[in-house]
Amino acid sequence: MDFTGKVALITGGGNGIGRAASIGFARHGAKVVVVDRDASAAEATAGIIRQNGGEAAAVTADVTKSDDVKAYVKAAIDKFGRIDCFFNNAGIEGKLAPTAEYDEAMFDAVIGVNVKGVFLGLRHVLPEMIRQGSGAVVNTASVAGLVGSPGMPAYVASKHAVIGLTKVAAGDVGRQGIRVNAVCPGPVDTRMIHALEKQIDPANPDAVGARYQAALPSGRYSTVEEIANMVLFLCSDLAANTTGGQFVVDGGRTATGGAVTNQITRP
Repeated sequence: MDFTGKVALITGGGNGIGRAASIGFARHGAKVVVVDRDASAAEATAGIIRQNGGEAAAVTADVTKSDDVKAYVKAAIDKFGRIDCFFNNAGIEGKLAPTAEYDEAMFDAVIGVNVKGVFLGLRHVLPEMIRQGSGAVVNTASVAGLVGSPGMPAYVASKHAVIGLTKVAAGDVGRQGIRVNAVCPGPVDTRMIHALEKQIDPANPDAVGARYQAALPSGRYSTVEEIANMVLFLCSDLAANTTGGQFVVDGGRTATGGAVTNQITRP
């Protein structure tokens, strides 16, 4: 897992899995471009990397806007000359509600970030990798792209779409030296899962978390570093002939048939 001399571009790099991946790439020698819509969060991640002797640039962007995506790609090329690894990670969870009651504007917002944002990243990063004749992309899907979660129609639809985009892109660029895979986290100890716990039971979100973790075969949420490690592996030469796949890091959730999913929508 040596990324010396390589450049890694990470969206949603200001916090959570994106920050852990950014730091992980830097620790293994990569120059890192941290993209986030929160400028201070992106700069904070870049600052951690610099404080530890690495090279990093922070870019503010809304991944749903083509001009912003073009701008973060240009910033990476202008700063470091190439993009070897692209972690297409930015995403939002939206609100919990049954499909029959789901707000249309919220649906559009989730699809905009989680699907259009991923598509635009592929659309504007892949041409740079094609010019190079090499590159590795990891899109952030979810176990919600493999099984259903009642009460999350927009999120589940978006993550199924990410897996579809991953498969198509992998076929498009496989002969041009580029690999495209998806990582499918289960529940991870981040702001997102804790926000969902609060939506389920605002009065006692900790009880929701405890019950949910107890239902997982591993008995706990994944850590951000565990997801980041899978991303780094998929971008490394260790996965040189691995493309078009979806790689689960979920503490055994999908292995048990997704039986705990109903617990995410009701206390």
